[in-house]
Amino acid sequence: MFSTNCPSREILNHVTSRWGVLVLSALMDGTHRFSELRRKIDGVSEKMLAQTLQQLEMDGFVDRVSYPVVPPHVEYSLTPLGGQIGAQIDSLVDWIESNLPKIMKAQQARQG
Repeated sequence: MFSTNCPSREILNHVTSRWGVLVLSALMDGTHRFSELRRKIDGVSEKMLAQTLQQLEMDGFVDRVSYPVVPPHVEYSLTPLGGQIGAQIDSLVDWIESNLPKIMKAQQARQG
């Protein structure tokens, strides 16, 4: 992973990117449509959400199912591999949230 040419770096970047973390965590709740994800993940643009979903799908973490109806109906869910990495992400998120007061206190101490 520490080598410039290691392919795991790219995967790590996809998973731990700002939007990658949030998409994986959101999909831990179950299947969502694109518009549901966009509403759930406050601040993500349509373009960034689409790119993030495509990357995570290419990596085998997200499953995309398109239904042939008008208007198009597309659903996203985690694959078994995505569920495994999602659980790891959720553990990290839980740790951050439970330690947030300590983290914020440390930040304030270093700012002032």
